[in-house]
Amino acid sequence: MEFKEAKNKFVQTWGALGSQWGINKTMAQIHALLMVSNEAVSMEDIMEELQISRGNASMNLRALMDWGIVYKEFKAGERKEFFTAEKDLDELAAKISRERSKREIKPALKILKEVSTIEAKDSAEEKHFVDQTSKLYDFVLKADNMLDKMTEFNENWLGKLVIKMMK
Repeated sequence: MEFKEAKNKFVQTWGALGSQWGINKTMAQIHALLMVSNEAVSMEDIMEELQISRGNASMNLRALMDWGIVYKEFKAGERKEFFTAEKDLDELAAKISRERSKREIKPALKILKEVSTIEAKDSAEEKHFVDQTSKLYDFVLKADNMLDKMTEFNENWLGKLVIKMMK
């Protein structure tokens, strides 16, 4: 397999996986392209490589920057905007975990807390509902706290040292 074919296959596969991770295909493809590029890429080159419109590229680049996993770079003497992706995979995983927690887990926890604290009357169905949603709330809260601890641990210099030693 030649380089161009391998790069295209990676970008297409990463894009397909993106929809399973809760982001759109184009956003994942842009991220993949930037992640494997050895230098910053202009919006025009992204548009050409992925065959997407300027609006689509702009919207998805902005979303990736909001997630904190893509950065804008300026090149002296250039009027174009250039972009690069987070290359440190540990940092990338931590940023994605924090963002997904903020966008998905925290809102789900809020709803679970609300529905699990209703006053169960005499019906077995109501008691079962409160019991199950309370257990689910506790489980999701523990999982979210564990994710928070893992990302905090990764940001801590001692945590980074331990992780490096484990590799």
